[in-house]
Amino acid sequence: MTRIAILGSGMAGLGAAHRIGEEGAKATSYDKAERPGGHTISYRHESGFIFDDGPHISFTKDVRLQELLAASVNGEFEVLQARVNNFWRGHWIKHPAQCNLSSLPAELTARILSEFVVTQQEETGAPDTYEQWLIASYGRTFAETFPMEYGEKYHTAHASKMSTDWLGPRLYRPDLEEVLQGAIAEDTADVHYVDHFRYPSHGGFESYLRLFLDQAIVELGREVVRIDPVGKHIDFADGSRISVDAVISSLPLPTLVPMIESAPEDVRSAAARLACTQCVTVNLGVNRDDLSENHWTYFYDRDFTVTRLSFPHLFSPHNVPAGCSSVQAEVYFSSKYRPLTCRPDELIAPVIGDLRRCGLLRENDEILHRDARLIPFGNVIFDLERRDALAIVHGFLDDVGIAYCGRYGEWGYQWTDEAFVSGEDAAQRVLDGQRLRS
Repeated sequence: MTRIAILGSGMAGLGAAHRIGEEGAKATSYDKAERPGGHTISYRHESGFIFDDGPHISFTKDVRLQELLAASVNGEFEVLQARVNNFWRGHWIKHPAQCNLSSLPAELTARILSEFVVTQQEETGAPDTYEQWLIASYGRTFAETFPMEYGEKYHTAHASKMSTDWLGPRLYRPDLEEVLQGAIAEDTADVHYVDHFRYPSHGGFESYLRLFLDQAIVELGREVVRIDPVGKHIDFADGSRISVDAVISSLPLPTLVPMIESAPEDVRSAAARLACTQCVTVNLGVNRDDLSENHWTYFYDRDFTVTRLSFPHLFSPHNVPAGCSSVQAEVYFSSKYRPLTCRPDELIAPVIGDLRRCGLLRENDEILHRDARLIPFGNVIFDLERRDALAIVHGFLDDVGIAYCGRYGEWGYQWTDEAFVSGEDAAQRVLDGQRLRS
């Protein structure tokens, strides 16, 4: 086996290690963190609460991956039917809102319905922006009231600045009958793209990594500072150097490219144009077990700090002490569109205020745990610069023979299973290339 270095030890990096392990060898994964797992780690607190590094669930339909993840936790996982809702101006709305208009003010519902009927009759060309797609799909009133408001909180960029490359199944497009039924009936079909999901019973989402961590050599505290794809070596912040035959990277492209000695200025400039959100998660543990019936909730109002809530105690009862609930709030920023101007812990009080305003938290609730964490790389922003800039960066990496994978290597909107498979695919490209040269 040739010397293959994997940069990063998250789902994508471990997917690459797994594929190499199938060839009977162990690759070495290098990670600057002191714990393996990348974006997939979980935090276990002395208070008894477990929070993941942002909400993570597994809803893959790929039986092979289901079996791999199940083996990693010795078959101990929860199978849950997803329950999702929305909060808008004091109204709790089943998700997706476009199929559940009955709880909205009658005047607003009538306007949304009349515009939606028109959209069903109009022929429109291919949209250039996310904003155009939303208006063509749902009508202007619904688009501007719901997905455009939430989208700007979540992506930090206005819909007019975003492409449609990321959509896939994420925004449901109902037919007219579904919309009309949801406007007059409270009991509607579940049409969210996540119907059932799995989650480890013990140890948080990170537990899904156990099997794959055993298949790789993971060196922690190893920060890469320089990559020479011609001389085939990697330099680390501690002054050490290793020689390699191939590199597989799950590092964020804006971080990776400046490390490569041969990267020309146009490639460096393109990498710098790739935009990504930062996420601050505010994690709270509460002294009662009925905080919510929904696994996650979307917030549309701009005067609410919260963008999305998830409730880890509903993912597994072992994520909290007995009789308790937990909530994780996400608040999004980006250096390009909405810079973070405060310390993460300064968002705890506003988030608690939001939860009290919407009625999820009571004044007499005892908060048993609270913390805030900054996730420097959250979600890729599919703005109008992404496609061309990404083609330049990927073209260069292909030329110098660095395989890229995962959400931040592919620079896409990847779920857990997709990131893992992306790592496997990157490893396969490297293995195929080595065989061709041998």
